[in-house]
Amino acid sequence: MNHGMIRTGIGGWTYEPWRGVFFPDGLSQKRELEYASRAVTAIEVNGTYYGSQKPATFASWAKTAPDGFVFALKASRFCTNRKVLADSGDSIAKFVDQGIVELGDKLGPILWQFMATKKFEPDDFAAFLKLLPASHEGVALRHAIQVRHDSFHVPEFVAMARAAGVALVFADSAEYPAIADVTGDFVYARLEKAVESVPTGYTPAELDRWLDIAKNWAGGGQPVDAALPYASSEPLAKTPRDTFVFFINGAKVRAPAGAMALLDRINAAA
Repeated sequence: MNHGMIRTGIGGWTYEPWRGVFFPDGLSQKRELEYASRAVTAIEVNGTYYGSQKPATFASWAKTAPDGFVFALKASRFCTNRKVLADSGDSIAKFVDQGIVELGDKLGPILWQFMATKKFEPDDFAAFLKLLPASHEGVALRHAIQVRHDSFHVPEFVAMARAAGVALVFADSAEYPAIADVTGDFVYARLEKAVESVPTGYTPAELDRWLDIAKNWAGGGQPVDAALPYASSEPLAKTPRDTFVFFINGAKVRAPAGAMALLDRINAAA
């Protein structure tokens, strides 16, 4: 069977504790993206959540990263941190029009992350999903939705996401619930339980487990795993899906080692 591509990555690349641990001693800060983008295959950019970037910035990132690398962009907080999501159209338009298309084929999914206090209001959330553009200036856009409130753990929400063609983020988190249902044509996972006492954040056995899960996702399946909570029993069309696995939060200093260790397993299994 054909499989989608599995990419592993980290959150950002400007993080002082990584210097001398992930980044070699003496590496210029200006070269940290160059180094990071050759150690992992994707980076989730958090800066776009807090403020707009210039088109030239996105173009520079694209030029620095190697072929095949992608940047996932966290959408602006002004789009998601609001009481009435249906009113976020102008903010969404501003976000996608800031120059993200300068990334070209290195533009990965857009992550729309909601606060843990945001509850599922079906009509309003459906209206929000309709605001997400399928493309911008000829560049296709892929959308991943991260919700963190128990009220979303219902079949109605899963059906809504599948109808909209957006992916639900699965977060391996100790802080809030997650939904493992596959809903889009790609899979987006955030591994957030890294511990600093383990050099790779996750133990070798845990990394082996995540390799199996990622391979299952990439092959078009929904993994059978007691730790993956599903909200719907509706059958899923089995089709290859690109899969993104980010090591993020938790013991962040271990994130690059975890992402690289999983990438080594992916390459060995290819």
